[in-house]
Formats: sequence, C-alpha cells, structure tokens
Amino acid sequence: MEEQCPFVVAWTSWHHQLHNRLLLLPQLLPEGARLLLAISGGQDSMALLGLLQLLQVRHRWTLKLWHGDHGWHPRSSTVAAELKEWCSKRDLNLEIQQAPRDLDRTEAAARRWRYDALERQARVIDADVVTGHTASDRSETMLLQIARGSDLAGLTTLQPIRPLSADGPQLRRPLLGFSRADTTAICRDLALPVWEDPSNHSAAFARNRIRQEVLPVLEELHPGCSRRMAEQAERLSQLRDTQNELSALVLEHLRSAEGLDRRRLGNLSSATRRTLLAQWLQIQGVPAVDAALLDQLSHKLARGAPGGSSHLPGGWQLDWRGADLRLKPPAATH
Repeated sequence: MEEQCPFVVAWTSWHHQLHNRLLLLPQLLPEGARLLLAISGGQDSMALLGLLQLLQVRHRWTLKLWHGDHGWHPRSSTVAAELKEWCSKRDLNLEIQQAPRDLDRTEAAARRWRYDALERQARVIDADVVTGHTASDRSETMLLQIARGSDLAGLTTLQPIRPLSADGPQLRRPLLGFSRADTTAICRDLALPVWEDPSNHSAAFARNRIRQEVLPVLEELHPGCSRRMAEQAERLSQLRDTQNELSALVLEHLRSAEGLDRRRLGNLSSATRRTLLAQWLQIQGVPAVDAALLDQLSHKLARGAPGGSSHLPGGWQLDWRGADLRLKPPAATH
C-alpha cells in the first residue's frame, strides 16, 4: 500500500479534525511511520481507514491492513472475503488471519489473540499497530473498571500510545478524540461500507451491556457524558504519568544495598507507601499485585510494625526484617 491513491478524493471536516490533532500531537502517528491498521470491517475501523488513507500522502505513512477472523458467527468468513474483495478493488492489500478453532469465546481471549497476532505481524513488517478505538470505547472501559473496583492504573486504560510488549511495537489509537456517533457519520459521509459483527449485540459480553443499556441512559441524563468520561480518563492518564515520574525519584532516594530502606519507607503515609510499593514491584518484574494485597503490605510496612514476609504473584516473595525491604525472585524462594 505504498504511494497509493486514496479511494476518497474529497477532503472533509473529519480529515481536518484528525489532521489538526496530529499537528498538536505529532508523536501519535509520527511522520513517515510504518503502520499496521487493524480492520474489523466495523464502523470504527472503516472510519480509521477512510481518514488515514487520505492523510497518508501528507504524513508519508506506509499503511498495511490486517483483519482477524474469529469464526464466531456463520458469516465471519464471508465478511472476511467481502472485506478483502472491497480492499482489492482499491489496491489495498489486506492480510487475513483466522483464529484457532479452540479459542475460548470470551472477550479477554479474543483480545489476547488479536493483539498477539497483530504484534507478530507488526514485527515482521517493522510497523506499529493502529486501532480504531474511540472516546466511546474509553468511557465504556472506564465504567467497567470503576464497577470492578479498579485502581488508578485501571482507570487510565486505552491510552493513545502504549507498547504491545516490553520490546515490541507500539499500539496507537488516533481516534480517541472521536465518538462512536462520529465514526458513524464518517462512514456515511465518506460512503464507506460497514460489516456488522453480530457478537457486538450479544448481551453475553459485559461491554455490550454497558454500550447498549448503561451509556444510553447516562447520555439521556447528561448529554455528552461519554466524551467527558473519555477526557477524564485522559486526565487521569496524565496524572498517573506524573505520579510515576515523581515516584521514581523517591524510589531512588529510598534505594538500599538490599532493596529499599524499610525505615524511610515506613515514615511515609500509608497511601504514599502503597503507591511506591506498587511501582517498585512493577519495575522489578513482579506480576500485577491486587489492591487488597497492596493495602495489607502498606499497613505491615508502617514504622514500628514487626518484621515479616509475604508471598507475591508469580512465586516472588517480599521480606522485611531489620533495615531493608528485600524482594526474592521465584528461583530464590525454593
């Protein structure tokens, strides 16, 4: 798809809106980048394709397309074939990959498979992955995370840019400034076809119920709430970035030969201790520790509390006796 003529000739206000966003945030989709677009055929991904295809010339991107066929409904292979034919008529090369037949029919399993497949393909072609997530997706995720009792990290999901893995390609989401109503209008205005996935209407998936039953009520009570919640998620993301930077400075001050200075850590407030502990464990490679355990550990590490130890996820062990807080990796705990 290098140096191809766009299939949409007219420049629209939608292109102008995204172009201005990219001028303000050039790191979102860098000039000259190689981009792998995840195209489901739904309205969000088709709107993404319609916008980026025309902006490609101005930003000198190389665009590649990928479609994942989950095989979850009778027409999934038909949708994949029709989407590929539509792309071929416009000289767009679409890579189609089928999910394993034994893939669990859960949102989490499907998401893991898609991102794993996208990361592998992105590594092959040396590209970053781009998805059509919108402000509506971000507000849905925020509501789900609040209902689950998530901490700040959980409320900042669906960030505009994040690594797919520690040393892997980046995942980029340029449409977080658009709503689902916007992508509907974009597809209409650009005369783009849309292939609906029946699973998007299934009440078996929690996100669908949020989308179909909860958000419409909130929008009726407070019009525009979806966009405002997405903006709040972005502010929380920025707050978390600031918190992480300040925490890193404090952790450097608390560093000891064995791990962390237990007494200095114990002098801090419980909330501060909890935040520092969570970031330190993450830096050391410990799998995610839930909020309840972090609260317990923070309480046990208060100044004057007795020494002790605690088992952590992944076989890690935390030990606090004497002056130091020490972390033992799984191989060292046996």
